[in-house]
Amino acid sequence: MGIERRRWTLRTAELPVLAPGAQPIRVLHVSDLHMMPGQKSKQRWVGMLHELEPDLVVNTGDNLAHPQAVPYVLRALGPLLERPGVFVFGSNDYYAPKPKNPARYLMRRGKKKRVHGRKLPWRDLRAAFVEHGWTDLTHVRRTIKVGGQTVLAAGLDDPHLHRDRYHHIAGAADPNAVLRLGVTHSPEPRVLDPFAADGYDLVLAGHTHGGQLRIPGYGALVTNCQLDRSRARGASRWGARMWLHVSAGLGTSPYAPARFACPPEASLLTLVPRGTPVTETEKETRRKVPSDVR
Repeated sequence: MGIERRRWTLRTAELPVLAPGAQPIRVLHVSDLHMMPGQKSKQRWVGMLHELEPDLVVNTGDNLAHPQAVPYVLRALGPLLERPGVFVFGSNDYYAPKPKNPARYLMRRGKKKRVHGRKLPWRDLRAAFVEHGWTDLTHVRRTIKVGGQTVLAAGLDDPHLHRDRYHHIAGAADPNAVLRLGVTHSPEPRVLDPFAADGYDLVLAGHTHGGQLRIPGYGALVTNCQLDRSRARGASRWGARMWLHVSAGLGTSPYAPARFACPPEASLLTLVPRGTPVTETEKETRRKVPSDVR
């Protein structure tokens, strides 16, 4: 389980979410880095993702796990910051993780008392992302150009911390955009439903770590939110029209550094016009990273 948390994996999927006649858009979905300064293997692997040449980078939060991690996140993302990008933050951008009893994750959510660690320098991370040209989607709707095509993107603050305020972005999505994209950290059904009702084509989220510990033939034990276990990672339909993609993320809490049957991942999503047959695969990257670094 300790070895698998460094088995960096690229998930690829083809999703039919664009308007008819649109050109394909390649989206790199990065989430849940939970970066620590000494995680050289992770930093090197993430640093090679720019070779995928995505048209758009979407970061769904939980970048930090240490007060000094901001420069390491920026160094890892490297040239990706020069590409069009959008982001929202998660709980572990605002607060550092703390030691917790792992059994808490098997408890009903209403039975748990929330435990926050010390505050993290999320404002510094936000300023750096914005300075490089990425768009902060926290409670805003923005029209952006991706490969010469119009994309409407809207996002929320972290529903896991109950910071989401959907009314700030509520309203029918622009029907003239080739893609109506929703972005959130935690894929809570209470925010997915209004995205679907407003006509969004795709919502990207993270937070679940894919369950982090999965049982072959059964799947994720928990999602750490109200999303059902079957959607803990990968692509699925939400309602009659909208697609949801949940990243299993690239990190873990430093106090629970284990994964099982759930390798850390980034996702390269090829978005194509609606009506195109869908394929989805998960594969371990062939990009080699020295095994003697964490």
